[in-house]
Amino acid sequence: MRNLTADELRSEYLKFFESKGHKIISGASVIPENDPTVLFTTAGMHPLVPYLMGAMEHPSGSRLTDVQKCVRTGDIDEVGDAAHLTFFEMLGNWSLNDYFKKEAISWSFEFLTKHLGFDPELLNVTVFRGEGKEGEDGYIPADDEAVAIWKSVGIPDERIFRLPREDNWWGPAGTTGPCGPDTEMFIDTGKDKCCADCRPGCHCGKYIEIWNDVFMQYNKNEEGKFVPLGRHNVDTGMGVERTVCMLSGAPTVYDTEIFAPIMAKIDELSGGAPESTPVSAEDALRAKRIVADHMRTATFILCDPKGGVKPGNVGANYVLRRLIRRAVRYARMLGIGEGFTVKLAEVICDKYSHVYPELKVNLEQCRIDLEAEERRFNATLDKGEAMYRKVAEQLKAHGQSQISGKTAFKLYDTFGFPLEMTVEMAAKDGLVVDKDGFEEANRKHQELSRTTSAGSFKAGLQDNSAVVTRMHTATHLLHAALHKVLGPTANQKGSNITAERLRFDFTWPEKMTPEQIAEVEKLVNGWIADAIPVTKKMTTVEEAKSEGAMALFGAKYGDQVSLYSIGDVSKEICCGPHVENTSELGSFKIQKEQSSSAGVRRIKAVIGNLS
Repeated sequence: MRNLTADELRSEYLKFFESKGHKIISGASVIPENDPTVLFTTAGMHPLVPYLMGAMEHPSGSRLTDVQKCVRTGDIDEVGDAAHLTFFEMLGNWSLNDYFKKEAISWSFEFLTKHLGFDPELLNVTVFRGEGKEGEDGYIPADDEAVAIWKSVGIPDERIFRLPREDNWWGPAGTTGPCGPDTEMFIDTGKDKCCADCRPGCHCGKYIEIWNDVFMQYNKNEEGKFVPLGRHNVDTGMGVERTVCMLSGAPTVYDTEIFAPIMAKIDELSGGAPESTPVSAEDALRAKRIVADHMRTATFILCDPKGGVKPGNVGANYVLRRLIRRAVRYARMLGIGEGFTVKLAEVICDKYSHVYPELKVNLEQCRIDLEAEERRFNATLDKGEAMYRKVAEQLKAHGQSQISGKTAFKLYDTFGFPLEMTVEMAAKDGLVVDKDGFEEANRKHQELSRTTSAGSFKAGLQDNSAVVTRMHTATHLLHAALHKVLGPTANQKGSNITAERLRFDFTWPEKMTPEQIAEVEKLVNGWIADAIPVTKKMTTVEEAKSEGAMALFGAKYGDQVSLYSIGDVSKEICCGPHVENTSELGSFKIQKEQSSSAGVRRIKAVIGNLS
C-alpha cells in the first residue's frame, strides 16, 4: 500500500477521475442550501440531488468528481473510539445518467488496487441479494449484474457477499422516490474472524469498509413497487480520514497525520491531567479524541463560507453549541484551562486553510464566537461544580455515600456535567453515583421533551395567534391555486407558518415561471376579494374523501376529522385554526419561489394588513 497524506489522496483521487472524463467541481457548504430535511450536509450527494433527480442539467456535465465536507452528529456519543468522527471529507465521483455499474465498479477496483496499492486478495465486496417474490409488491431483483462485474475484474465468488436491503440499498429519502442497490468494498485487516458468521459489515474490526458505489436505478411508487427509474446515476463515497488511516497502517484515525498537530496541541495544553481532575489513561485518551474531533467540526462550521450558524438553542445552532460545550467539558477533565478553543481552532486553520481558504478568511469571527461560548459555559460549569460540592458535603454530613440519579441528572441537564465527570469527582470524595437512576431520569426527560415538542409545533404552526391563523387559511388557498395553475400533481409536502410569513413546500419538478407565479397570486387575491365563508364540519375520513376532500401526508386519523371548506375553492381535512371568511386575509403576496429539495419547490409568502 502507498502511505499517502490527506493532501496526496485528494489529489490522486481527483486526477484519476479527471482522466476518466470527469469534471472536478468544488465541494459545497456544510450548511445545506434549500434542504429542510437535514441540518448539515451529511453526504457528498446532498448538494447534487437536483441533478441526480434530473430536475436540471449540471453546468459541468454528466461526469463529476469532488471532495465534500460533511458533518454527521447521529453517532456523537460514539466519538472517542477508534473511528467515529462528526466531521469528515468525502471523496466522490458521479454519473448523471451517463456511465453505470461496469465503469463504476471497474474504476473503483482500479483505483484501490493499482493507484492506492491495496492487495486485491484482501478486497471483499458486498452486493444486494434481492428482496421479495417476482410479481409481488416490494419485489426487487438481486443485483446479479454487479456480481458479474466484480467477478470479471478478478474478485472470486467467495469474497462477494450478497446482503439484504438494510445493508446494500440506498433510498428513497421518503416513502416514495428514486433508490437503488449499492456495492460496498471492504479491506480484510487480517484479524481472526469473531464468529462463524463474520463477514463484511461485522463490527469486530476484521473487515473495514473503504468505498461505496450507489446505483440509482429504481423509483418506489405509491403502491410500494420498485419500477425502473428511466435514468441511471452513480453516486460514490470514499472517506478521506478512514482511507488515510488504512494506507498508513495507523491503529485509529486519530493516529494519522490528519490529527497529529491537533492532538499535539492538546497534549501541550494539558501537560498531563492534574490531581484535581484524576482520569485514567483510557478516559484521558477518549477525552483527547473528543476534544480534537469536536473542535475540528466546530471550526469548520463557524468558518463555513455560507455562515449563519452560531452557538444557540435550536437546530444547527444547538448542534454547534453542543459540540463546543462537550469539548469544554472534556478539556476540563484533561486539566486544560480557558482559552483552548481558539488555540485549537488556529491549529486546525493552519492545517486545512490551503485546501479550504475560508478557514483563514473567517478565523477572526470564529475566534470571537468560540471565546464567547467557552466563557459562558465555563461560568455554568463553575456553578455546577459549586452545586456538586454542596451536595457532597451534605451527604457526608449525614453519613450517606450515594449521589441520587435525580441529582446527577440535574448536574448534567442544568450545568452540563457529564455523568462521568460526576462519577470521577464522587470517587475522589468516597461517594458513588446511582447510574441507573440517572438513566431513568434522562429517559423521562427525553420523553417529556418529545411530547412537548410535538405539541408546540402541531401542523407546522408557530402558535394559534390571529395572524398565524390567517396565514394558515392562506396556505389552503395557495394549495388550491397551485392545483389550478400547475395541475393536481402539485401537492403539499409540508408547511411552516410564523407571524411573519408562510412557507409552503409542494411537489413540482421545475422552477415556476413568472407568469405562473402571477396567476397563483391573482387567484388567491381574487378569492380573498370574494369574501368566501370558511366552514367546518366533523365527519369521517371516508365521507370527507367521498366529497372530494384532500387528506395529505398519509396521516393516521381518528374516527372523526375536521373538514374545512372554503366555498367551492378548497376542501381539506385539517386540524389547524382558520378564519371565518377569506376577506379577513387582506391580501396575498408571494415573496420567493425556490427549490426545497429534489422534486420539491418552496413558496414563501405574506398576507397584507386588514384595512
